[in-house]
Parts: sequence; structure tokens; C-alpha cells
Amino acid sequence: MTSRRWIVAAAAFLAAPVLAGCGAGFDATTAKPYAPNEAQVLIENGAYGSRGIHIPQAFILGPDSGAQLPWRGSAPIYLNILNTAGTPDTLQAVTAGGMGTVKVASPIQIPSNQLVNTGKPSPQLMLESIPKSLRGGETVKLDLQFANAGTVSLNVPVVTRSREFADYPPAPGATPAPTPTPSASATAEEEAH
Repeated sequence: MTSRRWIVAAAAFLAAPVLAGCGAGFDATTAKPYAPNEAQVLIENGAYGSRGIHIPQAFILGPDSGAQLPWRGSAPIYLNILNTAGTPDTLQAVTAGGMGTVKVASPIQIPSNQLVNTGKPSPQLMLESIPKSLRGGETVKLDLQFANAGTVSLNVPVVTRSREFADYPPAPGATPAPTPTPSASATAEEEAH
């Protein structure tokens, strides 16, 4: 390679990151903090919502990272529901497609154009009698039965109590993550020092 070609190649190599950075600017998406969220959103047939019901966030709160929800245990279901149909609706029942039963504390009123959170101040929906241990990362198909909108289905993820979900109260009966214990050789090494 001639020295002239080498200089041109080196200049192009060094200029590329600078030019790429200039194109992004201060408002670039890559310049802002981003925490991925595992919660689900209701998308049906490629469109947001179904029959006037919009669910911008849905998740089942699982165990702490590294722990598990026990077999036959329970977990709270958190849904944000927005009714844009123009008339009030009511969430009457929820089924979990073979992943236990869902206890609805009482029918949940969904006023028109008002966001309803089924988990605040305390969870109104509880997945009970879970047929297998859950660690987080699984999904459960929920069928939501509304008085006017009918049945709305979506797959809801089980998320661990970490990151943005760390402040939620633990699921009842969750088995804590095992705490690490020092090995015999590590203890002997510490005592030797």
C-alpha cells in the first residue's frame, strides 16, 4: 500500500466516529438513558387496543431475581387499562389459560377515557394456585372479560422484582433467593491473612 493510500485510509478511519457523533446530536436516542421494560402492551391484529380497550402496561409480578414463586403459590397481576369506547365498562372476570385461577377482588369499573391501574393502591387481581414454579421470564395468556367489550386476550409476562419493579411488594409465599455462603477454602484463606 502506498503512503498516500495509507494516509487517506487512516483519515477516513479516524473521521468516521467524529462524523457519526455529529449526526446524532444532543437529542439523539442513544444519548438518553434507557431501561428496557418487560411489561406487555395490548396489540391486536397490528393495532393498539381492542374494541375500545387499551392496555398500555400488563405484567405479573414474580419473585426477586434468583428466587422462585412456589408451585400452588400466587402472584399479583398489574394492568393499566384505558377505555376509549365512550361508555363506561367493567372488568368482570379473568382466566389464565391453565396457569391457575385469577381472583378478582370485585368487578373493576373502567370509566370512559380514564386510566385505571388494577394494582394500586393494592392488587385487585391475583393469579392463584399456580401449577408450576415461576422464576420470571415466563408468559401467561390472560383472557379479560369485559361487560361491553367482551373478551380481550393478551400474553402477560412474569417479571422479577428488580430494576423498575423492585419497589413493588413481594408476591405472597415467594421463595427467597439462596444467599451465597463462603466455601471452606475461602474461609481458610481469610483466616490465614
